[in-house]
Amino acid sequence: MKFMEAVDQFERIINDTEQIRIVRMTEEELVGTNEKGGLLDRYFSLSEEGHASLEDIRLGADLVRVGDNMLCLHTLSDTDDLPTTVSTDSRYERLSTDRSDCRLSFASPVGLMLPCNHIYNQYLFIEDSDANLERFEKQARNMHSLAHYSRSNQINEEWIQEYLNIAHSQGLTSIRAHFNVLAWSSDKEELRQIKNDVGSALALMECHPRHNTIDAATLYWAGIPGNAADFPAEESFYTFIEPALCFFTAETNYKDSLSPFGIKMADRLSGKPVHLDISDLPMKKGVITNRNKFILGPSGSGKSFFTNHMVRQYYEQGAHVLLVDTGNSYQGLCELIHRKTKGKDGVYFTYTNESPISFNPFYTDDYFFDVEKRESICTLLLTLWKSADEHITKTEAGELGSAVNSYIELICADHSVTPCFNTFYEYLRDVYRKDMEKRDIKVTLSDFNINNLLTTLKQYYKGGRYDFLLNSDKNIDLLSKRFIVFEIDQVKDNKDLFPVVTIIIMEAFINKMRRLKGIRKMILIEEAWKAIASANMADYIKYLYKTVRKYFGEAIVVTQEVDDIIQSPIVKESIINNSDCKILLDQRKYMTKFDGIQAMLGLSEKEKSQILSINQNNDPNRLYKEVWIGLGGMQSAVYATEVSMEEYLTYTTEETEKVEVMNRAAQLGGDIETAIRQLAIEKRNNKKK
Repeated sequence: MKFMEAVDQFERIINDTEQIRIVRMTEEELVGTNEKGGLLDRYFSLSEEGHASLEDIRLGADLVRVGDNMLCLHTLSDTDDLPTTVSTDSRYERLSTDRSDCRLSFASPVGLMLPCNHIYNQYLFIEDSDANLERFEKQARNMHSLAHYSRSNQINEEWIQEYLNIAHSQGLTSIRAHFNVLAWSSDKEELRQIKNDVGSALALMECHPRHNTIDAATLYWAGIPGNAADFPAEESFYTFIEPALCFFTAETNYKDSLSPFGIKMADRLSGKPVHLDISDLPMKKGVITNRNKFILGPSGSGKSFFTNHMVRQYYEQGAHVLLVDTGNSYQGLCELIHRKTKGKDGVYFTYTNESPISFNPFYTDDYFFDVEKRESICTLLLTLWKSADEHITKTEAGELGSAVNSYIELICADHSVTPCFNTFYEYLRDVYRKDMEKRDIKVTLSDFNINNLLTTLKQYYKGGRYDFLLNSDKNIDLLSKRFIVFEIDQVKDNKDLFPVVTIIIMEAFINKMRRLKGIRKMILIEEAWKAIASANMADYIKYLYKTVRKYFGEAIVVTQEVDDIIQSPIVKESIINNSDCKILLDQRKYMTKFDGIQAMLGLSEKEKSQILSINQNNDPNRLYKEVWIGLGGMQSAVYATEVSMEEYLTYTTEETEKVEVMNRAAQLGGDIETAIRQLAIEKRNNKKK
């Protein structure tokens, strides 16, 4: 009872710190159930499989064998084997740069960094510290009395006195400790290599590797979970709690998210697949308050590759995806979906002069205009009227809002008036302007220049050069399609059209969101965000993000223009501050500018070191690029985007590879899926040769 009370008290003390949390394992987790093996199953079989078959265990004096696996054991059980100094962490050069330190735990070389099947056992025996120190006092006196017989006795006395002095002066607790690395293999040659690897890992910690063959069976038996009481005391050494804790490993394997929704990534170190939820579970746990994402990566960092990988998995899990692109990054994936759905999905809109993108901002199914809808119309009209660097006064915004409200009242009362920009322009010109002249309190042209407004908007009225943009007799149908790409590369340099077309697409998406309830929606805006990153558009962006959150959606902004990000307070206030998930790719091209990026995104030093470690130590035998994902400033990690050859050929933005896929598809009558499969097989076969 006393033991369990002490354990419960220890658990409360640890959990109350809120730094880490410990949970007592249940009987099912220890011994397993009929469906799932427990911790003891895994230890006695040296296997991670759910229900491993029972294995013969041989605990011999010269060899320990579990089934076909032969064990080798390296121990740290004597102070002579230890380094002269220890620390909680150390700089890992392979993932560090001249501007950042990647800090790993002191014992990381024998943890996840050791590339073989192994168990790193760490024992701390907390006994009566005062009794230990009294025993050392007695030993010191004995050594002193025998010092003139042997120089070693004198040296031992000095060591004991130093230990006692530190214990008393710093108030440290005397404990016993032991650490060992248990590795195994079924192949003798591989086991020999593993012995060398473990020895090298211990040497990196400046320890003296001791390959222990005599006590291997005893220490394997003592290592049974819950059986530390059988540990042989002679295999431990005396130290203090603080230096002993330096031999603990702080790194852990990546864990799958418990949520059914997520994306497939990979452990950067081992390549092990990881199911990662960066939307629902973090929201549920309060780690983030919105699902919006901000993605930053220079050209060639794998940005488009990652976003292809992400949106494809969103689509396959039932989400409605809309992409605004300016570089044909999603053409391959869209065409593949279009082919697989036999034309029912995977729609690729390209803005051309012959087939421009247009819509009707005043169109609704039921003549219902809520506050947000009215504000979005005003924002659109202000964008058409004023340039990005022109200031909008309260009077101008107020008068335009009044005009929009009056026009909406007209079309709601008189359905013979067709709701469109043309009739709004006519109302503004023929009715609202005259009403302004009749007012008791006059509005001067210096306060609200309606003539200037009408002149500027005339190009969007019938007969104007852009009269097609806002007078569509039908709205863009996005409701029935789940994967839609708008390619607007042709207008990205047109200062008049670029922001209008972008807003048109976003408005179409917002209308879709309102009508599709309970279904996940995503809008991903590539470099087109620059079209709306002006002071006049700040409220519209906030409105977009607010609406997206309300209707189970995600707004994702993707960019490579770091200077535009750093120099734009609008981006920070409207986009970054409303995106709790930050995703960054290889930032080595921005190394000299990263302090500005860090300040803009509010990154900690730890997050900075994680980001600057991206792609610094990639495995040459694997084809992947790394990506950093941060959630709400509370959770962050670097993952690998590692995909099959088929996926690679679908996502690639490399021109030669895209042409190769399209040419093969043309030979197969447009069957892009078969083309990708054939090329993937050929490339894999060529790699084997």
